[in-house]
Amino acid sequence: MPVRHDLPRAVNGSVAAAALLVAVAVTATAQPLDLDKAQVEEFMLTAEVVDSQPIGRGVTRPWRLTLSDGTVTHDVGFQSVNEREDRKRLGRREELNFVDAYRYNIAAYRVAELLGIDHMMPVTVERGWNGTRGAMTWWIDDVMMNEETRLGERRWPDDMRRFTQQYYRMLVFAELVYDTDRNQGHILYSSDWKLWMIDFSRAFRLWGELQGPQNVTQCDRELLERLRELTRAQLEEHTRPYLTGGEVDAVIERRDKLAEHFDTLIAQKGERLVLY
Repeated sequence: MPVRHDLPRAVNGSVAAAALLVAVAVTATAQPLDLDKAQVEEFMLTAEVVDSQPIGRGVTRPWRLTLSDGTVTHDVGFQSVNEREDRKRLGRREELNFVDAYRYNIAAYRVAELLGIDHMMPVTVERGWNGTRGAMTWWIDDVMMNEETRLGERRWPDDMRRFTQQYYRMLVFAELVYDTDRNQGHILYSSDWKLWMIDFSRAFRLWGELQGPQNVTQCDRELLERLRELTRAQLEEHTRPYLTGGEVDAVIERRDKLAEHFDTLIAQKGERLVLY
């Protein structure tokens, strides 16, 4: 039985930038849908924008848009942030070559596809709206709460094993893409306790090191195998044009370090305690 208090926190516990799309949304305006992934993508790329509202929180100033094709009506999040600074103060730390860009949301979704965990992220595409290109993300229906609320209310699901496994998948992915803003507002739970990862606009740093490998002590077997098999050519092709060559190189370097990290843990603890 998992020990609740040993569950690691996300990379960044700050909630100041909890912004994108459904960060704290608990309701949705759309009717139940039965669309597959390809149909969702087509709808998002072609349906008409019939309403728009600023979400009203978060430094990236995202919007909530309502799309309709005459048959289906559903909301999406739209984020067009594209900021770059040589040096930026972020709380107590300073980051050089700072980038906050919508393209990373699309890249993160595409990397998740390669690893077979895109079911943990809402479908994300690039589209223009109101004269601006941005990342358009499917609005998640049935959101129960975010991580900030869960921790504040000390809520835990009945199925702790499933919950913990989802959490570790998220932590492994955050290390791979070097997400510097995996804060509590960017972790959502639907009513069935499914974990959703949103907003990766501050990911994909050029550093090849891991942020907090000490927090990542377990891994999904299939996810680890897919990590090992991932090639630079696959990554480059699937994320083009959203990642630069240097960003792709950094992902591969972190992938290698993650594999080494888990090999070390397996040697120390045994496979049964590390892989699930």
